Amino acid sequence: MRAVRATPLTSPVLVGRDDLLELADRRLDEARSGRGQVLLLAGEAGIGKTRLLGAIERRAGLAGMAVVSAAAFPRDLEVAGGPLLDLARALELERGHRSEIGRGLRERLAEADARRRGDAHRHRRLLVADLADLVLGLADDRPLLVSFEDLHWADDLALEVIGQVARRVRDMRMLVVGTYRSDELYPRVPMRDWRSRLLTQRLAEEARLARLDVAQTALVARALLGDPTAVPHELVLQLHRRSDGIPLHVEELLGATFTDAGGVGGVVPDTLADAILARADRLPARARKLAEAAAIVGRSFDTDLVATLLDRPADEIDRGLRELQDRFFVLPGRRNGWYDFRHALIRDALYAAMGPRARRRLHARVAELLSDTGSEAAVSAHFELAGLLAPAHRSALAAARRASRLSSHREAVDLYRRALRTAPRDMPASARARVLAEYAAEAAAGDENAAAVEGYEEARQLLLEAREAGTAAALLPPLVAARHLLGASLDERVGLLGRGLEELDRAQAPRSDPTRARLLAGLSAAYMLDRRLEDSIEHGEAARVAAAAAADPEADMNASVTLGAVFVFAGRMDEGWELLETAVATARDAGLETEAARAYRMIGSAASVLVEYERAERWLREGIEYAERAELWNHRHYMGAHLAHVAWATGAPETAERLATDALADGRGGITTRITALHVLGYLGMGRGDVTSAERWLGEARAEGERMGELQRYSPAVWGLAELALLDGRAGDAMELCGVG
Repeated sequence: MRAVRATPLTSPVLVGRDDLLELADRRLDEARSGRGQVLLLAGEAGIGKTRLLGAIERRAGLAGMAVVSAAAFPRDLEVAGGPLLDLARALELERGHRSEIGRGLRERLAEADARRRGDAHRHRRLLVADLADLVLGLADDRPLLVSFEDLHWADDLALEVIGQVARRVRDMRMLVVGTYRSDELYPRVPMRDWRSRLLTQRLAEEARLARLDVAQTALVARALLGDPTAVPHELVLQLHRRSDGIPLHVEELLGATFTDAGGVGGVVPDTLADAILARADRLPARARKLAEAAAIVGRSFDTDLVATLLDRPADEIDRGLRELQDRFFVLPGRRNGWYDFRHALIRDALYAAMGPRARRRLHARVAELLSDTGSEAAVSAHFELAGLLAPAHRSALAAARRASRLSSHREAVDLYRRALRTAPRDMPASARARVLAEYAAEAAAGDENAAAVEGYEEARQLLLEAREAGTAAALLPPLVAARHLLGASLDERVGLLGRGLEELDRAQAPRSDPTRARLLAGLSAAYMLDRRLEDSIEHGEAARVAAAAAADPEADMNASVTLGAVFVFAGRMDEGWELLETAVATARDAGLETEAARAYRMIGSAASVLVEYERAERWLREGIEYAERAELWNHRHYMGAHLAHVAWATGAPETAERLATDALADGRGGITTRITALHVLGYLGMGRGDVTSAERWLGEARAEGERMGELQRYSPAVWGLAELALLDGRAGDAMELCGVG
C-alpha cells in the first residue's frame, strides 16, 4: 500500500482559550498557597475540554505540583464509584503513599459491597466520608492537582465523594478540576442536581468553553497545516459553517479533505460522522477492523482484549494500533496496555457504521471474554446488545444488587430496569415480583416515586395472583409512603394499609410478623397527619406491641415517634415530650440515623405548631446540626423551614426569610418542606404589606397542600389568604375561603 503522509489532526496550539488558561493559573497559584477549590470545565462534546485540561495539568506539573488524573466512562453510570476505581488504578501504579491510597480506595469500595445490616443511609454516609478522606489524603507535603474527566458519565456515589471533597478542600493545597458535557445534563443524569448544588453553595466554580468564531477557526486550520497561506478563506467559511465552531469538528472536517501529500484538496464533508468515516475509509484493512472491534469494547479498550476478540497475532495488532495512532484515531491510555479513542464521538461514528449482525456477534464475544474479569454491569450491557437476554438478565441482576448494597440508587435503578427488560418470559411470578420490589425500593430511595409506585403495584399484583398474600402485604408500607409523596389522599392511604392487615389475616401470618408492625405504624402516622388523634394512638400502641413481638426496633422507633407527637397534640404533654426525647436518644445510640432525624423533626415541628417556641428552637437547631452531620438533607431542610416559622413568630423576619429561602434553594427538602417555607414567605409578605408576593407564596402553598389532602398542610395558607382578602375589603372571598356561608 502507498504510504500516506500523516498530517497532524490535533491543533498544536490552543485557540481561543487564553482567558480560561489565565483563570486556571490563578487557581493553581491559590491552591499552592493553601486555598484549595474545585473548578468545573463545561462545554459541549468536542469543544476542547480534554485539551484544556491537559494544558492545565502540564502547567501544574511545571509549577511543581503533583498531578493525579482519573476519568469517567459511558458505562460508569452503572458502576458504583467508577471514576474512583479509575483513580485507584492510576494511584496503584505509583509508589509509596499514593499507591497505598489507591489500594485503600479499591479495598474500601470492595468492602462496602459486602452485605450489611442496619441503617442503609448511615452505611452510605460513612462510605462517602471514608472515600473522601482517602482522596484528601493525597495532599501530603506537595501541592496537588486532581483531575476528573467526563463527569457527566459519573455515578452518584463518585459525585457524592467529590462533593464531600469540595466541602473540605478549602484549607488544603489541592485543586480539583473536573470536565463535563454541558449538553448532556439530562433530567436523570446524577451530575445535573450535583452541579447545581455545588455552584449554588459556592463549593465549586464553573468555566464554560465557547465555540470558535471564524477567525479562530482559521487559526486552527492554519496551525494544522503549518502554512498560513494554505487555507483559502472560502474553505474556512465552509469549515466554520459545518463545524459550528466546535474544534474537534473543525479538525475532523479538515482532516477528511487532506490529500496523500498532506495538503487540502477534497470536499468538506457535511457532518462530523461523514468526516470520520471518510478518514476511516483510507485506513488499511487491519487497522479498520481493529478500530471497529475497539469501538465495540468502548471509549477505552484493553489491547489484549481486542487481540483476543479478533484472534490475530500480537505483531499485527501492534501494527494496527500504530496506524490508528498515526492517523489520530486513538491515543495511549493512562493504564499500561490500554488505548483511548481520541474522542468519544470518533468511537460513536465507527460503531454506528458497523452492520447490526457484526455488532451483535462482537458484543457476544466481548461479554464472554469479560465474564470472568469484567464488571457485571458492563457484561450485562454487552449481552443485551448481543441479543442474549438470559445472561444479560443474570449479570444485570447481580450488578443491580451490588449497586444496591453500596446504596448507589440511580445505578441500581438502571440495572434493575435492564434485568426486568431481559427477564425470561417463563420467569416465576414470585421471582419477578422480588425483582420488581427491589427495583421499586431503589427508585423510591432516589426520589423516583412514580416509578416506585408502578414497581410495587406490579409486584403486588403478581404476588396476589400467586396467592402469596403475606408477601404482598409487606410491600404496602413502602408503596403507601411513595403514593403519599405523589399526593395520595388519607382515605386512599388508610385503605391500602388496612387491606394489608386483611391480607396478613387471610394468610394466617403470626402475630410476630414484622409486616404487621409496619402496617400499624403506617396507619398511626397517616391518622396523625390528619389530626385523627384517637385513631392514631390506637394504631400506634398496637404497632409497638407488634414490633416487640417481631423484635423490630425500627418499627418500634417509628411508632414511638408518631405516638409522642400525637400525645402532645392530644394534651398528654409530659408523656409525649418524654417519649419523643427518649426516641431521639435511643435512635442516636443505636445508629438509626434516619429514625433519629425523624424524631428530631417531629419534636421540633410539634413544638412549633403548639407555640412552644423555646422548646421548638432548641430541638430544631439540635436536629438541624444532627441532620447536617448525617447528611440527611430532606430532614435538615424540613427542620430549617420550621425554624423559619419560629423565627417569624418570635419577631425575627430577616432570620425567617433567610431560613425559608435556604430551605427552598437546596432542592432536597421535599414537598412538605416546600409548603412550610412558602407559608413563612407568605406571612412575611403580609407583614411587609407586599400583597402580591404574599398571595403568590400562599396560593402556591395552598395548591400544594390541597393536592396532598392534609389539613395541616393547606390550612395555614387558607388562613393567610383569608386575612389578605379581609384586608382588601373582600369579606365574601374570606368567608368562602374559610368555608362559611
